[in-house]
Amino acid sequence: MSRMDRPAPLDPAYDWLTADCLDVAPKLLGWELVSHAGGLETAGRIVECEAYHGLEDPASHAFRGPTKRTAPMFEAGGHVYVYLSYGIHTCMNIVTGQAGEGQAILLRAIEPTAGLEVMARRRGTTDPRNLASGPGKLTQALGVGLELSGTRLGETLFLRPPSDPHDQALVVTGPRVGITRALHHPWRFYLRNNPHVSRR
Repeated sequence: MSRMDRPAPLDPAYDWLTADCLDVAPKLLGWELVSHAGGLETAGRIVECEAYHGLEDPASHAFRGPTKRTAPMFEAGGHVYVYLSYGIHTCMNIVTGQAGEGQAILLRAIEPTAGLEVMARRRGTTDPRNLASGPGKLTQALGVGLELSGTRLGETLFLRPPSDPHDQALVVTGPRVGITRALHHPWRFYLRNNPHVSRR
């Protein structure tokens, strides 16, 4: 492979995402996810997510190895994986771990912080608690579509560190939602009493 064919290195600001998804997921809570999709800025603080542990996790899309759809999951941490759920809703994941591991974190809910009018127009509701309190709502509010699958953070989607870090005692763990395998793993993480967490 020539130097010109090699992909550009990831932004060093996202190096921490190359760690194991079970370490990254609780740390993601409180970070602000920023979208410039459609040339409009929208953003929200991550308040709920789920970890999917790659090839060893029967509930993960990566469990059976890479396919055309899941190829972004096998990139290095800092990439984006977007998929269509039940042919209706897009769901966004942040890829973690090392290249080839297939780890990702599903973003389930954000607390809107910027571009609320744009979110309301996209979602057809003005209730701030209903703008992005679920994985399908979140992507609709932020304008995240399948075309962003395989892109890297720092292009259209960005992460900003928390301006006011939360108390780690507020992080709650529990079983993941909407799966039929590996139900015993407490790999869902959310902020206690936050009104923007999904209603499941």
